[in-house]
Amino acid sequence: MDIDLAALPSDVDTLHQLVRDLAAQVADDRSELVQAQAEIERLKLIIRRFQRAQFGRRSEQIDGNQLALGLEDLDANIARLQARHPAASAHDVGSQPAPHRQGLPDHLPREDVAIDIDDRVCPCCGSALHVIGETVSEMLDFVPARLRVLRIRRPKYGCRACGTIHRAAAPERPIAKGMASPGLLAHVLVSKYCDHTPLYRQSQIFARHGVEIERSTLASWVGGACWWLEPLQARLAAHVFGSAKVFADDTTIPVLDPGRGRTKTGRLWVYTRDDRPWSGPDPPAAVYFYSPDRKAERPASHLEAFRGVLQVDGYAGFERLTERGDIVLAACWAHTRRKFFDVHESTGSPIAAEALRRVTELYAIEKSIRGRTAEERRSVRDTKSRPLVEAMRPWLETQLGRIPGGGGLAEAIQYALTRWSALCRFLDDGRIELDNNSVERAIRPVALGRKNHLFAGSDGGAERWATVCSLIASAKLNDVEPSAYLKDILQRMTEGHPMRRLDELLPWNWSKIAVKR
Repeated sequence: MDIDLAALPSDVDTLHQLVRDLAAQVADDRSELVQAQAEIERLKLIIRRFQRAQFGRRSEQIDGNQLALGLEDLDANIARLQARHPAASAHDVGSQPAPHRQGLPDHLPREDVAIDIDDRVCPCCGSALHVIGETVSEMLDFVPARLRVLRIRRPKYGCRACGTIHRAAAPERPIAKGMASPGLLAHVLVSKYCDHTPLYRQSQIFARHGVEIERSTLASWVGGACWWLEPLQARLAAHVFGSAKVFADDTTIPVLDPGRGRTKTGRLWVYTRDDRPWSGPDPPAAVYFYSPDRKAERPASHLEAFRGVLQVDGYAGFERLTERGDIVLAACWAHTRRKFFDVHESTGSPIAAEALRRVTELYAIEKSIRGRTAEERRSVRDTKSRPLVEAMRPWLETQLGRIPGGGGLAEAIQYALTRWSALCRFLDDGRIELDNNSVERAIRPVALGRKNHLFAGSDGGAERWATVCSLIASAKLNDVEPSAYLKDILQRMTEGHPMRRLDELLPWNWSKIAVKR
């Protein structure tokens, strides 16, 4: 209710009625506020239940992506209520303080919007106003993506003396006789392999922009672009396998099998090197390879030139690599912990709980030494971690003798004991991590792609998937924006970048030459 304080009624009865109306409105507002607070609390309770479900028993767990979608909608509901009733948020008992919001990045372009007063005369006394400063605030804006046509114009010159015609040579195109620029190709690749948008959906998006591009055309662009990128995948592999410490794992990838009218299961083998946890000098990288099966000779062929420590999960095929004598395996404590976690969640076993507590102590030590030199890490581990590990083995052996041999708990203990030497290898080498999570993070985007109904149309398509994923993952590991990176290197390669200087286009070197362009 709006009240003009300068024109209040003089009649007492009218004033009384005005006060009664105000009191009724305040009561209604208070009631709405209480209801809004109750609704916010109800939604927050639902969020907490979702979060508990994420870490509940396996049969009760919610898929992580489904959980994220649910939380997004619930957070939006809370924000709508808080926008309608700001006081509900301000008076919400037990609410957490809002996180500190960082300023917007300096590298973003700024566009000034001036908002000035209508009259530069003081409304109080009529004197002229003069500028004493300004108030500046910022909002983050988004400019929708747009398509444009690059018109390549080559003037022709004629010679009156001899009658010949001269003009500049036509530039090389990344796709022969194709209309896609390096920027468009980079967008298609990143949308498919980084943002997990299948080509048929991209075709629909382009159609909304008024450009009809068939899915088959997009597919041919992907194939042509990957032809340029394959040499860089080979250089990434040389960099990864040139390390003395590599992480390895594999994951499934669906591949279309036309003969049977459905997909078959192929494998993507992922290898990463990441020396950052021990302040190593070399840049991180990831490389992917496709194979139609999981035979042990697949990693053996990938790692033919590798010599050093290979950190892996429990796949038995990696064991064969040690027969040469120049590769040693380091096992993953995260996989070991997961075995006990599953048992504890399903049975509440106190033995599994104690095993989890002991592994957690190791991780606490690792957290305190992350980023320190390899020798410093080894020294701390020798003092703090070694006694814990040495006490754990006899404890596990004792518990194994007290429990039935065929249960899940016995399986978890045997999993750890059969890999004990590999699990202990981190104690003597500060470069070795406690787990294989570096390569697990590199696998996660592939899993997201599967959930978004991505599959390879053939074995060749799966190999292209491996090629692009190698470049995108390595770019992200080196804080390089994948779309800008792929656009620039495709442009450089079509312009004839020398193959002997191919290493310049690897992500950690590209950022140095990109600023000179």
